[in-house]
Amino acid sequence: MKLVLLGYMGSGKSFYAKKLAEKKGLNYVDLDKYIEQQEDASIAQIFENKGEVYFRKMESKYLAELLKSGNDGVFALGGGTPCYSNNLEQIKSDNYCISVYLQKSVMDLSKHLYAEKSTRPLIAHFSNEEDFIEYISKHLFERQAFYLQADHKINLSQADSDEEVLDQLSSIWEDNKG
Repeated sequence: MKLVLLGYMGSGKSFYAKKLAEKKGLNYVDLDKYIEQQEDASIAQIFENKGEVYFRKMESKYLAELLKSGNDGVFALGGGTPCYSNNLEQIKSDNYCISVYLQKSVMDLSKHLYAEKSTRPLIAHFSNEEDFIEYISKHLFERQAFYLQADHKINLSQADSDEEVLDQLSSIWEDNKG
């Protein structure tokens, strides 16, 4: 089985996927890191040198490759992955994939992301915090229709601790591993 974590950038997909994999002794794959390895370039370099359209094509290609690999485990997607090409359909049509939307409030996302915006190609250009929050609100609204199609949702803004989130993810894994 594959547990696929999706959600907006900065929602903790990679963090929780890695922690759950360690806790349960599972394989862990971060799609962005996988793309960087395959392309021998950082996500920022790919965006800068080849553009977003190229990146989205490669993202879809490598997602399909990972889903067909037969490897079980926990997969962390990029924030835009379910919103482009037929990526969400690929995930939903795979009987061995369980998707989980890690949901976070706009304000929680904005606080976290503004501090690290220089490392994220889609938001690196923002210098005004008000414009930044407005962008995150609009962008999240556009993507939410995709995220809400996940099999499960965990509201991180209501969770008391990382342990609580990991417990919820563990339960989802246990309930679905067949």
